[in-house]
Amino acid sequence: MERIICLVIGYVFGLFQTAYIYGKLHGIDIRNYGSGNAGTTNTMRVLGTKAGLLVLFGDILKCILAVVVTGLFFGKTHPEMIYLLKLYAATGAILGHNFPFYLHFKGGKGIAATAGLILSFHPCLIPMGVILFFGAFFTTHYVSLGSLLVYAGFIIEMIVLGQMGFFGMSQTLLIEMYVIAGGLTIMAYYKHKDNIKRLLSGTERKTYLSHKNKEQAEGEQNG
Repeated sequence: MERIICLVIGYVFGLFQTAYIYGKLHGIDIRNYGSGNAGTTNTMRVLGTKAGLLVLFGDILKCILAVVVTGLFFGKTHPEMIYLLKLYAATGAILGHNFPFYLHFKGGKGIAATAGLILSFHPCLIPMGVILFFGAFFTTHYVSLGSLLVYAGFIIEMIVLGQMGFFGMSQTLLIEMYVIAGGLTIMAYYKHKDNIKRLLSGTERKTYLSHKNKEQAEGEQNG
């Protein structure tokens, strides 16, 4: 029952579809523009860097809040499985973001919400996530590549930290947690299947934080 409650808590928070709401406030449905994805990258390309950063913050925050609320509700009553319950809440938030019922289940890809999971779940997950994403992004300007690397690092770290005893849970609960983390990873890669094809073919669109950065990068390529 606790697992279902945590999933529901997360899903409710995930329904705060930041990109969609921001777009509506500016007279558009973000899903009808650009890539059609209701997420940070598409918002940045369509409405600008400031809009993208606001959406990023909102999507990260909703997952953090879901995890925090779960900790407050179950931290004292279920300390032996609190990390598992937090993961259920984060999973709910990612599902709510990706598949909001009131938008006919057409949302985002869950990467910003996953960043909220990494930031709020365990401090040991943060450094690797930051290095993988920003290292890939600032080197290649492919948001999708950084996102995929973060998930690969996420599942590996979860298993390594779990087996080292960082989460203080029984092996049965750890395996359950690994299965959920693996499911999130598979879903993320599936949501990025078109990006993966474009990465492999060299046609993936790059993202720049400013026109100056874009012009500089293009100048270096042409030079």
